Amino acid sequence: MPSLTMPRADAIPRQDEAKSESSFRGVRARAAGLAALLTMISLVFGDALARSFPFGSRTRNVNDLGNQFVPYHAHLWDMLHGEADGDVLVNWQSGYGSSFLPDLGTYLTSPFAVLVGLFPRDEIDLAVYVISVLKIATAGAVMAWLLRTVRTGPWWVAGALGASYALCGWTLATAVYNPMWLDGLIALPLLCLVGEWALARRRTITGALLVAVAWMANFYTAYMATIGAALFVIARLAIDRPAHVVTAVAGPPRGSTRTTADAERETAAEHPATEPATADDAGPDGVDSDRGTPAAGLAGSPASAPRPSALRLLGELWRPLVTLLLGVGLAAPLVSVIYAGTGEAYPGRDTEFVAEPWQDVFARLLPGGYGYNSPSLYVDTVALLLALTLPFNTAVPRRVRYGWSALVVAVLLSFQWKPTHLAWHAFTTPNGSQFRQTFVLCALLVIAAWLSLAHARPTWRALLGGGGVLAALTLTARDSQLLYAWSVPIMLAGAATLALALALWRFADARRRPVLVVLAAVLLVGMQVGQSAATLAVSDRKRLAHMDDYAPWGERQREQRAAIQAADGWPAYRTEPGRQQTVGNDPMMVGGQGAQYYSSLTSDVLSRTMTALGGGWTSGGRSVQSLDNPVTDVIFSVGARLYSPPDPHQRWNPRHPGPVVTVRQKVPPLVTVRPPGPRPAYGSSAYRNQELLLGARVYDVPSYTLHLTDRPQLPRTRDGGYRVPARHRAADPTAQVKAVCRPGSSVFLWAPRYWGKADLRDGRGPQADFRGDYPPKRSAAMQELGRTPANGQVRITLTALRGGSVPKGAIGCLDRGKLKAAADRLTGRGATDVSVDGATVRATVPAGSRGTAVVAMPNIKGWECAAGGSARPATSYLGLVSVPLDGKATTVSCTFQPPGLRGGAAAAGLALLGLVSIGAWRAWRARQTGRAPAGRPSTSAASHD
Repeated sequence: MPSLTMPRADAIPRQDEAKSESSFRGVRARAAGLAALLTMISLVFGDALARSFPFGSRTRNVNDLGNQFVPYHAHLWDMLHGEADGDVLVNWQSGYGSSFLPDLGTYLTSPFAVLVGLFPRDEIDLAVYVISVLKIATAGAVMAWLLRTVRTGPWWVAGALGASYALCGWTLATAVYNPMWLDGLIALPLLCLVGEWALARRRTITGALLVAVAWMANFYTAYMATIGAALFVIARLAIDRPAHVVTAVAGPPRGSTRTTADAERETAAEHPATEPATADDAGPDGVDSDRGTPAAGLAGSPASAPRPSALRLLGELWRPLVTLLLGVGLAAPLVSVIYAGTGEAYPGRDTEFVAEPWQDVFARLLPGGYGYNSPSLYVDTVALLLALTLPFNTAVPRRVRYGWSALVVAVLLSFQWKPTHLAWHAFTTPNGSQFRQTFVLCALLVIAAWLSLAHARPTWRALLGGGGVLAALTLTARDSQLLYAWSVPIMLAGAATLALALALWRFADARRRPVLVVLAAVLLVGMQVGQSAATLAVSDRKRLAHMDDYAPWGERQREQRAAIQAADGWPAYRTEPGRQQTVGNDPMMVGGQGAQYYSSLTSDVLSRTMTALGGGWTSGGRSVQSLDNPVTDVIFSVGARLYSPPDPHQRWNPRHPGPVVTVRQKVPPLVTVRPPGPRPAYGSSAYRNQELLLGARVYDVPSYTLHLTDRPQLPRTRDGGYRVPARHRAADPTAQVKAVCRPGSSVFLWAPRYWGKADLRDGRGPQADFRGDYPPKRSAAMQELGRTPANGQVRITLTALRGGSVPKGAIGCLDRGKLKAAADRLTGRGATDVSVDGATVRATVPAGSRGTAVVAMPNIKGWECAAGGSARPATSYLGLVSVPLDGKATTVSCTFQPPGLRGGAAAAGLALLGLVSIGAWRAWRARQTGRAPAGRPSTSAASHD
């Protein structure tokens, strides 16, 4: 094991430069490896304590992890194994055909995502868990590497602090169930490293490629990470002033023949360290050869060189800026497509920013605290207390002490001010957690902790100063409801452990007993692992209590997938996974081609079209549900539909165990022809809207009366409907709906703003659950209740749980004979052959067809169609893709290209040209340097450009 003591740098023998470079990389690799190991141990231990999947019976699929991220990884698994319906441009399984490249760029372009293909498909939950753990461990490793790049110091401390960053509260409470956000956790220290290289005039091409990877992995958190990295780079220039930058800006004195290494050694002499560097830290002559900065001293301006002005130092920012622009340019095809997709998405809920009470903010600094909508600032007490010692550690130069401390405070304040809050989130207050940039502040705390310890171990005075600040923060947070019962005792234990470890370390140096340094390291690491594991366990438990959760892959999904594979006939017809959903993206989880679709990029046209047809949705319109309706099944060519028992994992569902049943029916093809005539437009009735799209009258929509059993009349709504009060007790009266329909017709209830149950009073129909509310955060789907009795009297009982409203024209009575006739007419006019190849649909229509060819898919922007001529943007027929027919064309073809792709590709081409130019220029400079006459000094610094 490498020595943990710190012998003097001048005792290190001179070595070959290449060997020294390799040695320093090895030291940083050790720190990175330790950070990754500690991170993984803490995560596994914490999940095991909480008995969370895969170490116990508690599911970890809360919120969007179960609804979105696991299903998207399942779809990626299908794509990697050639089993998906669609390609990178179009996902035919969700939303009756959705644009997939924006979803791919939002959820699945992380380099880690492809690892899902190595797991069996029925272990998809385990695959996502392993990927998440690897991402968090990688973030810790990159941070440890960055710390050792910023300044030399004990490698094991850098590793421990790297793990502190990876296991910050933002990770444990917020991002651990948002796998794509974890790419931002990696991106921040990675972009800081790129900034360091740019300041040193090194690795421009590599840096730009890493920026591109970060932005493609998850542009949303990469945007925040870029702001954080920009603050880091500016702080390095304005506060630290690395020697390689100062030398590059100021240059050696006129007439001087000193080398850069000479200037760096003088810098080390001007700013001696309180403690000598380790043998692992220093290269020849005490210089950290992998950075070109002094191993033991504060990076400052060389003694003989004129100190550059702040303006000239800031002028060095053009190199990091160019690297950033080139990298973002390379990522532009994805970023521009996501940006365009966001513009076409159904508008989410507007959220107004509200600053959090300071006691809650400070409570989230302590271990075990949990809150959904407060900034998760926790870093383990060791890292936090070390960061708080920075202003009081007099061994650290004043500029560094006060500069980095002021930066931390400024970033914290920016979280609580609306203009800066909006700037952190691309000028849109996010729904849900409003402090998604918190990992940036956690990174700055860890860097501050490293700067304090790497310059010199904090003295008792510094520890008391930092402890006093921590005590003040804790007293402020004492009344917060977000504190865990054991938060303060665990915090005190961490502070005591740090004090004891530092005392052991000093005693070990004085008595030359390295075993005590090992003991100090074990104490610090053990406390860190214990605190983070406990905080994760608390977060796991509290998330389950506060959020919706979903069962991992099991027998229910296996049975559904097997039934879908047996019934699948795409593209001749669609197979619907069914109304009884398990998660918000069942088609991606179990297969088939349904209406169900949940994404941050759910198209506006899909959501509005399905709403007009009586469909239901949640998540403010971005989670579209399946609509179990025979009319829409005919319209969208749904030839097979699954009927599953309610998901038993959800406690509100009735327990009706039974098999998965597949119901088949003959439906028109994917492409049908509507006769010439004016384009119809949707109205206020979902039944009439279905008939418009079908092209035939098939519903009776009778007037009805609604009253409570003890009340003759209920309040009316503006549209002529009724308001239904909630039932607070079982003894409260139910509401009765009465209407008259044709005997034998199918009775449907359309009540998108009603929350409760409905059934035909005679008991011949099933009891249906409606989950709509007002104002609408979710909308209930139209449902069938049963058949009209022989006397034609329809009596519906409403058991209002939360109440709501029932609109005018809420009852529809479907004549299935008329529906069959309409379906036969569409089939007769429909395409005789339909093929789907990736993002292209081709169909053969009957000769002489006039009117409009309607393709049963939403008219999302990007479809271009042709009917015997050149391709043009598709027209819309009640929200579906359509193509005018003039009687001459016998073929129809439609191809999809995501909006923004062309512009993004052009930007990427320019960025690639810039990188090639830089590479060519560097090669030319290297060739010119090689041809320099003997005795003329070469400009080796130019090789870094």
